[in-house]
Amino acid sequence: MEIKKTDIYTSLTANAYNKPEAIAIVAAGKSWTYHELLMKVDRAADMFWGLGLRKGDRVATALKNSIETIIANYALYKIGAVSVPINFMISKADELKFILGDCEVQIVVTQAEYLRNYAAIKKDLPDLKYILSTDEIPSGVKEMQDADIRLFWSELENSTFNKEILSSKAEYGDMAMLLYTSGTTGNPKGVMLSHQNIMSNAHSVVLMFKITEEDVFLCILPMFHTFAWTTCVVLPLALGLKIVAVANITPASAWLHLMGRERVSFMIAVPQLFGVLAKEAKGFKRLYLLYWAFRKVRFCISGAAPLSLDTLQRFEGQLEVPLLEGYGLTETSPIVSVNTLHSRRHGTVGINIPYLKIRITDDDGNELPRNTEGEICVKGESVTRGYYNNPQATAEAFDKNGWFKTGDIGIIDDEGFLQIRDRKKDMIIIKGLKVFSAQVEAAVSEYPCVEECAIIGVPDGQGGEFIKLYAVKKKGVDFNEADFRKFLKTKLDNYKRPRDIEFLEELPKNSLRKVLKKDLRKDAAEKFKARVAAAEKAAPALADL
Repeated sequence: MEIKKTDIYTSLTANAYNKPEAIAIVAAGKSWTYHELLMKVDRAADMFWGLGLRKGDRVATALKNSIETIIANYALYKIGAVSVPINFMISKADELKFILGDCEVQIVVTQAEYLRNYAAIKKDLPDLKYILSTDEIPSGVKEMQDADIRLFWSELENSTFNKEILSSKAEYGDMAMLLYTSGTTGNPKGVMLSHQNIMSNAHSVVLMFKITEEDVFLCILPMFHTFAWTTCVVLPLALGLKIVAVANITPASAWLHLMGRERVSFMIAVPQLFGVLAKEAKGFKRLYLLYWAFRKVRFCISGAAPLSLDTLQRFEGQLEVPLLEGYGLTETSPIVSVNTLHSRRHGTVGINIPYLKIRITDDDGNELPRNTEGEICVKGESVTRGYYNNPQATAEAFDKNGWFKTGDIGIIDDEGFLQIRDRKKDMIIIKGLKVFSAQVEAAVSEYPCVEECAIIGVPDGQGGEFIKLYAVKKKGVDFNEADFRKFLKTKLDNYKRPRDIEFLEELPKNSLRKVLKKDLRKDAAEKFKARVAAAEKAAPALADL
């Protein structure tokens, strides 16, 4: 099977005409055929056109995984508009106002539980004309002045045919999505992805994994993330395959039952979810997972965070399904490299996908030989053209030859496998020596009483840094801190050992269960500053003794 070089909407239409009765999506207890999906997408396109949207205009979607998410996005693709997927868990007004204002969003499509977040800031956004709710409008929100909230489905059903958009107005190279990524500092940056970027990445996955007509895709990661959108929505819809969309990860019993019933064969998720499944696979639960939920699963792909050897071995041992690790970025639509069934090596994130090149460079941008550590740079069809409305960030992200600088540190071995050592920004400098946080975290994680951990560098006020460890203790175990420190001495050189250790109930994470190190850095810096201030305040009193 292969994906044709066309815009995303047009990739759907061929399947609606060739196999109209085939199931496209299973979501919220209902199945939608390709014919039904296309009809709703076309009506939604008419709706958006009737509301004044034209090619290039921006519309934000803040939705859980649902049929509405797919309908809204594909309708926008048809008219050549740009989708701005927003993490539905963002509720801070300043962040939402920045995103919506930066790209001049004209319409927000969301659902009842998030309506208030957008209704409250509409008056501060002159370009925002309408807010559409996919389910209901709570009474408290209805009363908000000037919100102009409408019902998505009512507007869709009442839309009128527009001959101007009989076919897609998008070109292959046009921008399809704007995805705002949070940086370590400053405001989020809007990553511009074209139809070509996304379709090329999806096609590469098809080639890498030899996708067949029997494959069924589970979409359990949020659709606002490119990992889920490209691999579990755009790819299967371009090939006429079935998607099982999951809105809520809990209760797990609901989507595990669906996996078995719908014969899911392709699953992507984050390491934490695979770890939980492996942990729960005991006794009758293991039989249920083996012979029902995972009975047709050919393989699983893990991404968004490092996959530990322990999680890999427990998952494959208990569920008897290959677990393959990959690597990607929003800026690369997103997959850069991945292990496959026929070419895998643990401790690496696989080899580069087709149509994308990888090289390792030094600080001056010079390409380094194999097995030499440096910054990972990529170039190819699925790489973003840059950051919206931010020429400085765009210029800084690319070298003079057009290679995108990922900010990740890694090596490529003699067989082409890529190994991630750390984020460049997570590299800590201790008295001129480089310390990679991922290496220290791997050592800490070997201690049997540690559930998870995060290593950060904290400015010491003297132009250097010191290492701080945030860790979560495993529940139900007797944790001996003195024994833990002895363990660290056996595993880490002196300069790599944490100077400060703090235990938390849980680490702060985003919706993809990625540790929010910027929150930890802020917390550590504030606590260190407070300690220094307290010490300085106490110093005169001690001098008087």
